[in-house]
Amino acid sequence: MRNIWTLAMREFKVYFTSPIAYIVLAAFAVIFGHFFTTSLAFFLHYSASVAAQGGGMGAPSLNVHQIVIEPSLGNLGIVLVFLMPMITMRLFAEEKRSGTIELLLTSPLQDYHIIAGKWVGALLLYACLLAIVAANFSVLFVYTTPDWKPVPVWLLGLLLMGGSMIAIGTFISTLTKNQIVAGVLTFFSLLMLWLLNWFSSYETSTFSRLCEYLAISAHFEQFNKGVIELKDLVYHLSAISLGLFLAKRSLEALRWKA
Repeated sequence: MRNIWTLAMREFKVYFTSPIAYIVLAAFAVIFGHFFTTSLAFFLHYSASVAAQGGGMGAPSLNVHQIVIEPSLGNLGIVLVFLMPMITMRLFAEEKRSGTIELLLTSPLQDYHIIAGKWVGALLLYACLLAIVAANFSVLFVYTTPDWKPVPVWLLGLLLMGGSMIAIGTFISTLTKNQIVAGVLTFFSLLMLWLLNWFSSYETSTFSRLCEYLAISAHFEQFNKGVIELKDLVYHLSAISLGLFLAKRSLEALRWKA
C-alpha cells in the first residue's frame, strides 16, 4: 500500500505542474456551476410562481432534490465524458513518450503497484472535482433544508462512476505514447458507453437489454435518486477491475517487448 500511495501522490502532484489540472478544474467549475445555477434559478422561479398562486392543497409540491440536485447530477455524467480523457490520457502515454516508462518497468514496483498508483492519483484529482460539486450543493444546505441522507449515496455513485471511467482511460493510455490519441480513444469509448442505452429505448431484444446494462448512464440513475442497488455496485466494481486488469496485461506485454 505504501508503494501505491507514494506513486499516487507523485501522479497527483504532476497534474499541478502542468496546465491539465487547472484547465480541468476551471472547465468543470464553470460547466457544472452553470447547470447548478440554472436548476436553482428554475427552482426559485417555480417557488415564486407557487407562492403567487397562494399554494394550497392543489399546489404542486416543491422538491429541491428533484428540481435542483437530480438534474445537476444527471448532467454531470456527460461532462465527465468530456473531461475524464484529459485526466487519464497522460498516465502512461506521457511515460512512453518521455522514455520514463523504462524506469518504472525496471523499478522494484510490481505492475499492479504501478497501475493502482496511477489510478488512485487520477482519482485524487477527480476528488477535487467532487469537492466543487459539494461546494455548490452546500449553498442548498445554507438556505434550504434538503434531506442529507442521500448525500453519501450520491458521493458513492459519483466515485464509482468516476473510478470506472478512470480505469478505462488508464487502460487506453497504456496502448499508445501519444496523449492526443489516448484522449480521443478514451472520449469515444466513454461516449459510446454513455449512449449505449439509446439502443434499448425502443427495443426489447436481448441485444438491447445487454446494451442497457453496459451503459454507464443506466447505472447512475438509482444513485442519483439516493438508492443503492446491487447490480449497479457489481457493474462499477467489475468495470474498475476489468479496466485495471487490462492495463496490467498491457503493461506486461510492454515489459516482454522491452
